[in-house]
Amino acid sequence: MTAPHPAPAALPVADAALAADWLGRGRPAVVVVVGQTRGSVPRERGTRMLVALDEVAGTIGGGHLEWQAIAQARERLAAGAPSAWDWPVALGPSLGQCCGGAMTLHFRPLDAATLADWPLDAPRFHLQLYGAGHVGRAIIALLAQIPCRVQWIDERESEFPSGPLPPHIQRVCVEPVEAEVALAPPGSAYLVLTHSHDLDLALTQAILRRDDVGWFGLIGSATKRARFEHRLAERGIPAERIAAMHCPIGWPGISGKEPGVIAVAVVAQLLAAWPHAPG
Repeated sequence: MTAPHPAPAALPVADAALAADWLGRGRPAVVVVVGQTRGSVPRERGTRMLVALDEVAGTIGGGHLEWQAIAQARERLAAGAPSAWDWPVALGPSLGQCCGGAMTLHFRPLDAATLADWPLDAPRFHLQLYGAGHVGRAIIALLAQIPCRVQWIDERESEFPSGPLPPHIQRVCVEPVEAEVALAPPGSAYLVLTHSHDLDLALTQAILRRDDVGWFGLIGSATKRARFEHRLAERGIPAERIAAMHCPIGWPGISGKEPGVIAVAVVAQLLAAWPHAPG
């Protein structure tokens, strides 16, 4: 059996929210779950992938193993309502994989019972991202593939893409945007990259007045940081909170001003701050 290999960049997170969305829209699909594992395997037990006839969400490790799993699921979907089945598989030369371990894949039709058994995914972080410009859109494209919760905030409706967003990313078009800062859960991350320095400053002040910020990044140069530090100090923001602000943003050593490069550097910085999902 063969199946076209889905491009990794096109794979959103396979989570319970997305599964519920597919089920609610009556979209036939199969849930592929990594069951018992032994030895070296590409993904951990409990990893899930959603397979429809025209789309795949999530990944169980890629390669020929994933191609065959997708092909099996689509073959059953094309034949009608599939029943549950299991596939014990050794990860050896026959699959073109050198892991050397073994795993069982459980195939289950996407229905109410399967959704009820889907554990709630623990997001790595909750992020308020301010700004729907080129850099914001590039960052969102990466976060679409990461288990997190994002409020993407801008007062300009026209700046948001017209297409749908993954369920874990919420588009928020509101004015004034700085009022949203107070609504974020304790320990949230904040990323400010708007079209206006004045708005950046208002958001920065609102964020740094909170005493429960998990991480805060502000786009800009060292010169912008120095200017903001002076103004924030004049407005009574404690020095230790100002010092915790990440500006310029991005993982050290990743340089470049292209939106895609900035996005990679910033998402790497976020993942370093939250290397593992809680729980």
